[in-house]
Order: sequence, then C-alpha cells, then structure tokens
Amino acid sequence: MPIVSVTRLRVRSWRYLPVFAIMAMRSAWQARNAEGSLGVKILSERKKAFWTSTCWESEEAMKRFMMAAPHGPTMRKLLDWCDEAALVHWKQEGVELPTWTEAHARLTREGRTSKVRNPSTDQTTFTVAAPPARARGEVRMK
Repeated sequence: MPIVSVTRLRVRSWRYLPVFAIMAMRSAWQARNAEGSLGVKILSERKKAFWTSTCWESEEAMKRFMMAAPHGPTMRKLLDWCDEAALVHWKQEGVELPTWTEAHARLTREGRTSKVRNPSTDQTTFTVAAPPARARGEVRMK
C-alpha cells in the first residue's frame, strides 16, 4: 500500500535561504528519481515556508530516500536552518498526492513537529499556518 509523506519547513533566517533552496532542489530531484517514488511536489510560500508532498511504493522505499545523500545530510542541517519543522505520513489506496488543503489538515490533525534548535512560538505550540489557497509556488516533479 502506498505511503504519503508531507513536510512543512520554515527557514529561520534569510541567510540560510540560498543554501536551503539549493539543497531542497537537489533533494526533490533525488526523490523524483528514487527507487519506489510515485510522486513528488513542492510548494514555496511566503515567510520562508516550504511544503513537500511525496508518495512512495512502501515505507522502506521512503526510508531509503530519507537516509541517502543529499537528503539525509541535509535533514541534519535543518536543525539549525529552520525554526519550524513538521511532518506526517499515512498509507492510502491510491498514488495521488493530496491537495495542499488536505496536506495541511492531515499535518495539523495527525502530524508532529521535528526537532529544531531555535523553535518559533508556532513550532512550540504546533501551530501550522495553512498554505495559500492558490498554489502559485507549486512545482510537480513527477
């Protein structure tokens, strides 16, 4: 049964944004080409926040991607680069990626925060701003 993963990250300072953007695109290309990848889309929104939505053949395929470079080493840097980080995973029958509205609902209902060294107030209270209703910053990779 396919598994969907949704993440939301907020870069805490403009000084981290260039390297974050480069590593995020490398990770997105890695996800697109990873064994077991069924779909990838990313969303850039205001206030330095970024969403990812991926679908995988299995949890094992998702975990292989998560640990492999460039994604694995980049995840460790997010501790310093981000002040908000949250994720959610779920199994579903089909391979379609959720809308950003559904991704937000799942994240706030079933998700969890990920550790960051400089958490914002929203991170501490697990308050996740909804993505824009119109996904103008969306890129579909697969």
